[in-house]
Amino acid sequence: MRTLRAAAAAGAAVLLTAAAATAAPSPPPPPRPSISDDAVDKAVARLDQTVADMMRRTGVPGVSVAVVHDDEVVHLKGFGLRRTGETAKVDPDTVFQVASLSKPISSTVVAGTLTSPDEWDRHTTLPGFSLKDPWVTGHFSTADLFSHRSGLPDHAGDLLEDLGYDQSYILDHLRLEPLSPFRASYAYTNFGFTAAAEAVARAKGINWQKLAADTLFKPAGMTHTSTEFSAFVNSPDHAATHVKNPDGAWSPRFVRDPDAQAPAGGVSSTARDMSRWLRLQLAGGTLDGKRIIPADTLARTHLPEIVSQQPTAPTGRTGFYGLGWNVSYDDAGRLRLSHSGAFDLGANTNVTMLPMEKLGIVVLTNGAPVGLADAVALDFFDFAEHGKATADWLGLAGGIYAQLEEEGRSSTDYAHPPASAKPAQDSGAYPGTYDNPYYGKLTVRADGKGALTLALGPKPLLFPLTHYDGDTFSFETAGENAVGRTGVTFADGTVRVEYLDTTHLGTFTEQ
Repeated sequence: MRTLRAAAAAGAAVLLTAAAATAAPSPPPPPRPSISDDAVDKAVARLDQTVADMMRRTGVPGVSVAVVHDDEVVHLKGFGLRRTGETAKVDPDTVFQVASLSKPISSTVVAGTLTSPDEWDRHTTLPGFSLKDPWVTGHFSTADLFSHRSGLPDHAGDLLEDLGYDQSYILDHLRLEPLSPFRASYAYTNFGFTAAAEAVARAKGINWQKLAADTLFKPAGMTHTSTEFSAFVNSPDHAATHVKNPDGAWSPRFVRDPDAQAPAGGVSSTARDMSRWLRLQLAGGTLDGKRIIPADTLARTHLPEIVSQQPTAPTGRTGFYGLGWNVSYDDAGRLRLSHSGAFDLGANTNVTMLPMEKLGIVVLTNGAPVGLADAVALDFFDFAEHGKATADWLGLAGGIYAQLEEEGRSSTDYAHPPASAKPAQDSGAYPGTYDNPYYGKLTVRADGKGALTLALGPKPLLFPLTHYDGDTFSFETAGENAVGRTGVTFADGTVRVEYLDTTHLGTFTEQ
């Protein structure tokens, strides 16, 4: 947390700067860098080929792109197929799941409910929601939760969602998560973000979908945008989610229902609707001459709230997170706002804006993240600013996603037991019901042949267990946050599930 001394020093610095400004005339500012209309036109002209080339390199089935410049939509186009194996093509009105691109959309919604920027700092209250530290519970604000600085661990609650728990259960159980220092640490948390948005909606006496529709979607003419999964899946022109198979082909094997985290990841929209939102963002909250979102509450969402990425070299840049936005500054000192969205079950999106240039791009795809959405945006701005691509952005972005895909995987190769593996006990030693205050009930059953099955979650989900070594077994994880095979270890009336234990909450006790 900021100390009083630090706050005083910051205030003194501001006062000294102001005093210096009034004591002597300041020199004229240097010429403002700008991207010319001609440069934008050239970047737009090559955009179709860029998308086609990246689709060919990755195999991603469908893409939709919108570019806005000086309050005009200068590019709006769909590419490829809505669903592999069918002929329906993507167009600007095809509905995509935008995943975490929902966050800056949701921060726009909340900005539209506030009367001053200071209201972002108002204490957030939501029935049934608390954090482990009562003091933090009594002090966190909407801004704290929207900027991921509450102290909750990275992606807290996401594994509960994978197991099938609903929003109410997940938000209630975040009180068990260990906390890092409040307002001094950054960790990306979908359900902390969701709790704050839901609190704003409930304070208005309505649900989140109605608040979003009444505040933003309807006034902005975003006629095919929703925060409800049913609206997406029931749209006749929607892009199915795809994953890449081991043979390299893409197929729509999974369905991702993000209703539990709707404000953080549940928005679905079209390139045409997103172009209207881009225009509103770049025009400070107005659209077609009509004020929709207050300029000052919207501008607050564009400010850094917490350091999200430390520089890795003396010449490296610091990354920040604002209110639903990644915030950075380019070599020319210009504010750059961006956010990516990624569902490992089949969607990847990106929005990037240079507000000073009134230039923005949104890229929607119906394939699991392999870097295409981010690379199209990076390549577009690179060409607009420099007249050329200065890097293989698809290679770089794809490499980052591949690295993220490996995070969380066990260091143990459970598919290949050691040569010296000890035998398991008789299968009757393991069945039973085990309980956990965070993850709920776990049940182990044996069939007539002694094969073990583990059951988790409210439905429950069933996982066949494979013996590894002694009292350790494994199963193949499933869901958005799957990490391959994970270990299950029985010991003294307990069961520890390895991938559920990242914050030491994954041990179940026999009942």
